[in-house]
Amino acid sequence: MFITFEGIEGSGKTTQIKLLIPVLQAKGYECIATREPGATKIGHKIRAILLDGAHTSMLPLTELLLYEADRAQHVHDVIKPALSANKVVVSDRFFDATTVYQGYARGFDLKLVEQIHRLVIGNLKPDLTIVLDLPVDLGLRRAWQRIKNQSTSLREDRFEKEAIAFHEKVRQGYLTLAGIEPERFRVIDASRDQQTIHEDIAEIVLRNTI
Repeated sequence: MFITFEGIEGSGKTTQIKLLIPVLQAKGYECIATREPGATKIGHKIRAILLDGAHTSMLPLTELLLYEADRAQHVHDVIKPALSANKVVVSDRFFDATTVYQGYARGFDLKLVEQIHRLVIGNLKPDLTIVLDLPVDLGLRRAWQRIKNQSTSLREDRFEKEAIAFHEKVRQGYLTLAGIEPERFRVIDASRDQQTIHEDIAEIVLRNTI
């Protein structure tokens, strides 16, 4: 099974994935947690370029193609081998993030984005996508707090520096996708406490895996 987590900056995806993995393992599932960008050696270098707040002059087209390059390597090196081994793959972002960030928020033609997706991932699609939804101002406050607590020298804050209007487009983009594919998406209120959110997610995931 292939599960993806999506949401605006500061929505808590990484935290909720860490909480979910032990639940699945306790049920006997062999799991792998992964992320985009940066799940492979090549992807790690791409992530450093994409998220570095110093790269303010990056063209939207450069951004789009770098994300897709990262995804091509991610699918080949991590996702497909794990799924072939009957593992549950849980990914922090996948192609929906590109549809939303580069399509809905940056303004790239959605049909073009979809064509690139097909080139990169073929027919691969998550079985379940959890969207952690919360107000933009709350998400950004959480995101900046996380950035301040980072121990690495590289500040991954390029997207946090975007205007509020950009983040609102991202949020609405996710909600639009959830409305288009309600059979795949589940929208979770991420403004609540971590444990309550985790319990809701665990119930949804176990209902769809067992």
